[in-house]
Amino acid sequence: MKPILKITLILAFLSTNLLAQKIVFIAGPDSHGKGEHEHHGGSTLLVKAMNEGLPGANAVLVQNGWPKDSTILNDAAAIVIYADGGGDHLLMPHLAEIDRLTKKGVGLVMLHFSLEAPEGKVGNHFKDWIGGYFEINWSVNPVWEAAFSSFPDHPIASGVKPFSIQDEWYYHMRFADNMKNITPILQALPPESTLKGKDGTHSNNPAVREAVLTKKQLQPVAWALERPDGGRGFGFSGGHMHKNWGNDNFRKVVLNAIAWTAKAQIPKEGIPSTTPTEAELNALTKKVE
Repeated sequence: MKPILKITLILAFLSTNLLAQKIVFIAGPDSHGKGEHEHHGGSTLLVKAMNEGLPGANAVLVQNGWPKDSTILNDAAAIVIYADGGGDHLLMPHLAEIDRLTKKGVGLVMLHFSLEAPEGKVGNHFKDWIGGYFEINWSVNPVWEAAFSSFPDHPIASGVKPFSIQDEWYYHMRFADNMKNITPILQALPPESTLKGKDGTHSNNPAVREAVLTKKQLQPVAWALERPDGGRGFGFSGGHMHKNWGNDNFRKVVLNAIAWTAKAQIPKEGIPSTTPTEAELNALTKKVE
């Protein structure tokens, strides 16, 4: 091989791999009370951990919603959304742009409330992009302690040890038909106490009672999707409580998943990160007078 051609190929390889690790975090405005829905603080923590724990990573943070200059997304390997969802989801005006990026193979991660989307066109996009979403009158959002004792043979589970943690774990998500190309990463059987409330848009319904109380079906609360276009998606229903980012296994699942969607190499023991102190976590919460 001629030296010039060899150098050109090496540079192309390095360029591709560096770009493959650019990860853009989009944090929506904070909502709820102090310590809850800390989109900015949680994203700040994850960006720092990703840049420190994944060699070659270039994780960047966009604050307060959709970027003013969306060209920042053009060379991203993965996009992470941590924001409020529902009918005014920050992605609603940008569905075509996200669809274009995912069809190029860009990974997409959606955390907690960002999983809630209107049924129909938007929900179908979510199923295509990440495998599933929170659908009102079908999914529920109770606070409960989920115990995770086993994990699939999947890179996202690398180094994750059994753990239990209380959060507002959404479940009974609306998944793509037959869970096609979806791998549950965290799943558990919610206790009956999570379905004591009256039927409502987010609280209870006949379908979820049948699934959990009658059929005793494990409920995925974190899952990975391998898309036909070659891209990857990940949904994580936890993340309501900011303090949970201090749990090493909770944090590792999400860091591993972000790296996986960006098609980065995950170490055997997962993405390493330093356990934040209580003071460090508190410093990232909303300032409430």
